[in-house]
Amino acid sequence: MAIQLDLLTEATDDALLRLSQRNPGYRFERTAEGRVLVSPTGGESGRRSGEVFAQLHQWNGRAARGVVFDSSTGFNLPDGSCRSPDAAWVQRARWEALSGAERRRFPPLCPDAAFEVRSESDSLADLRTKMRSYLQNGARLAVLVDPEARAVEIYRPEREPERHAGGGPVALDPELPGFSLEPARVFGD
Repeated sequence: MAIQLDLLTEATDDALLRLSQRNPGYRFERTAEGRVLVSPTGGESGRRSGEVFAQLHQWNGRAARGVVFDSSTGFNLPDGSCRSPDAAWVQRARWEALSGAERRRFPPLCPDAAFEVRSESDSLADLRTKMRSYLQNGARLAVLVDPEARAVEIYRPEREPERHAGGGPVALDPELPGFSLEPARVFGD
């Protein structure tokens, strides 16, 4: 579960950046209501998130369709929140349409694909709400990996979530053509 941080009187982008710079290793997010959440991860959670990022990065290296981001990247979403998915992907044209200044700060867009890996402290209900929030802000795909349940949930606009149990490959077409997530590697099998 993320911890709500009430130390900031105003969770502006500048304040959030300063907080992140002063506290390396922690991940800070801002909700649409302006609350700041901090969610540091343990070693196993970091390894799992890193594995999802690595798989996405490898696919994008071959496909060359967009830009991949790790969990330290905050995205300013249309609803006013600033979210940091464990891994994210943005279509190249959308990324290149941003100015240099927008790219250096929290990009003012929602990723086309957002990935979250449940850690031991995360509430499944909160993560499912976060998946729907990504979709409401423009994501075409949101992927929730739940190592505890050994399952992957796929969220797409105007569709019911798909649940894939076990460690078999999960195809993420058509949003990420040719990419199949391999949950067994994330689970540590």
